[in-house]
Amino acid sequence: MIKKIDHLGVAVLDPERALATYRDALGLRLDQIEDIPSQKLVSYHLAIGESHIELLHPTEEDSVIGKYLAKKGPGIHHVALQVDDIEAERDRLSAAGLEPLTAEPFIGANGKKVLFFHPRTTGGILLEICQVVEEE
Repeated sequence: MIKKIDHLGVAVLDPERALATYRDALGLRLDQIEDIPSQKLVSYHLAIGESHIELLHPTEEDSVIGKYLAKKGPGIHHVALQVDDIEAERDRLSAAGLEPLTAEPFIGANGKKVLFFHPRTTGGILLEICQVVEEE
């Protein structure tokens, strides 16, 4: 089941300039800065109500976000929906015609399980579903 909008992912060229907008001008609280070497990016999580804006800054040009920025420039990269069972939602959404980019979820920011769906099957938006992984 889809629970809520978890976050909006925003690709940025200059994280300090983006923080000046989102944190300083808009007054959003910076909750976390996370280096994610496996994805070659640094993620800045800014709280807005029960959701977040996730600023995505590449650490290498050949990363997914680096390539995105080179092709499209800064802006909204994806919309993430929090789900309670990512595998069940993957199956349900796939049956409805949405095409996952990978067969299996993987661990993303904040240790959440994540899975993305191709924009050509979601009306032009890169859609992420994510599940909070409970600590044992």
